Amino acid sequence: MKTKKRHKPFAMIREFQLADWFTLANAVCGTGALFSMLTYLQTSDVSHVYFACGLVLASLIFDILDGRIARWRQKNSIMGRELDSLADVISFGVAPAVIAYGCGMQGLYDRIILTYFVACGVSRLARYNVTADELSEGGSKVKYFEGTPIPTSLLLVFVMFLAAGQGALRESLWFGHVMFAGFTLHPLVLMFALSGSLMISRIRFPKF
Repeated sequence: MKTKKRHKPFAMIREFQLADWFTLANAVCGTGALFSMLTYLQTSDVSHVYFACGLVLASLIFDILDGRIARWRQKNSIMGRELDSLADVISFGVAPAVIAYGCGMQGLYDRIILTYFVACGVSRLARYNVTADELSEGGSKVKYFEGTPIPTSLLLVFVMFLAAGQGALRESLWFGHVMFAGFTLHPLVLMFALSGSLMISRIRFPKF
């Protein structure tokens, strides 16, 4: 008789390396940033914008630590790399876009550009995952990036943080808005278009 294979609860979690827990913390902070912006849209309490921006910064700290821990313990895995990419999509792709939307970039053209920004981030991470071996040039460490890394979106979040601090949100957003064919565009959103385009470019940036 065949014996039934028992599925142990939390078996997958027990397979996590120490670095993976820091990667999950990255994703948790990114998700927290999304909830903070949703709360801001409900309450108009600007402190939630600050919380959201601070949580993206915390995500970056965890993102840096997980890589250093993995190298220190010399334990890298395909699952860890994929987990890192998924966390980065949340924290440095979706979260900055939602922060921008909550701060006032809510026109049709704004939403198209913010969606483009997230799509560029996802594409950048996918390309990195499939070309990491090539970029390492036969070594164990990637020597350069093609396109800007997605965590550089923290610079956009910092701009939003400054805008919140000066009360430049929603109707008071810097550079105002323009109308094209009856739809709204906030010029400030163009920084997201530039960031997304740089991420999917072939420009080489050295990795320090």
